Amino acid sequence: MRYSHLNIYRSIGYVFIAYFIMACSGEKRESNAEAESVSVEEKVKIELVRKDADKKVEVLFNGELFTAYLYPETIAKPVLYPLKSAQGGLLTRGYPLEPRSGERVDHPHHIGLWLNYGDVNGLDFWNNSDAIPADKMGSYGSIIHREINNISSGDDKAELEVTSDWIGPKGEVLLTENTVFIFSIEGNKRIIDRITELTAGEKEVSFKDNKEGMLGIRLARELEHPADKAEIFTDASGQVTDVPTMNNEGVTGMYHSSEGLKGHDVWGTRAKWMNLTGEISGEKVSLAIFDHPDNVGYPTYWHARGYGLYAANPLGQKAMSGGKEELNFKLNAGESVTFRHRIVVYSGIHASDEMVEADFGGFKGN
Repeated sequence: MRYSHLNIYRSIGYVFIAYFIMACSGEKRESNAEAESVSVEEKVKIELVRKDADKKVEVLFNGELFTAYLYPETIAKPVLYPLKSAQGGLLTRGYPLEPRSGERVDHPHHIGLWLNYGDVNGLDFWNNSDAIPADKMGSYGSIIHREINNISSGDDKAELEVTSDWIGPKGEVLLTENTVFIFSIEGNKRIIDRITELTAGEKEVSFKDNKEGMLGIRLARELEHPADKAEIFTDASGQVTDVPTMNNEGVTGMYHSSEGLKGHDVWGTRAKWMNLTGEISGEKVSLAIFDHPDNVGYPTYWHARGYGLYAANPLGQKAMSGGKEELNFKLNAGESVTFRHRIVVYSGIHASDEMVEADFGGFKGN
């Protein structure tokens, strides 16, 4: 009798275990289904929208503006403007296109994200803007958009290929630029790859060593470094710009170099990447720029200022090194050079040095 009772208890136990396994299996299937559903929902549609009449191509992430390729001739170069975080925070300064209250109004040629240089066959492409007096324009060059060669959109990635000419004041073409922008997303990271090929025209092109260059971003006021004194900056042609002291409320920027330097100390130093951390309207953000090992002058010098100019300059080595180095880069007629950079917007976090280094490792192998 005792063994009979034990057998009954064992049978009940087996039934309970079998039921438990089936229930867990069902929960796992439901969990997997939910994970697959979330994965589908989290796919981001990146769409490029041409607006030829407005001279721009908008870059939309799930229908929301991330940035736009702008090419009106009034700003002397094509730019990406604005740059926005995942929560819609404006990472770039509004002035001079869309001035916002409380921001700086110096250097009107600093617009969004751009690439140019301060001395190309003696012409200043960097400082050109509609603020230059007509009688001074003979010293400046402009980058004129010519055509959109390719445009493609899709899930998690989109691509824009454009051609521009670097021209002198008399309309002569010094360089033809072919640039591919690849827009992509990985989790909380919005990524811009910029691959720019510059080809000399019928004559040799000289990039005289100059501190005004090359890949630049002008940051929103919130991402500047707090400053307690006015500053004066002089460009390569001797033009003086006063940068006044301003209210530091909400100003949170901090540069972090791949070489371990921080803040104002990064200016005039070499690094393979730079990361700018800060906060906009309660959202933590990081904005990193990667220099590719195949670029001329790698690792680049950084023309990164606390007042909001954030630039990588591989060609301006004399000014950056205090005269210890010099690079006067040249292209023979018909010769080309390619510059590859990656810009990463981390939303919701202050990306650590280790995180940025890991992401750079993935970029440099491309």
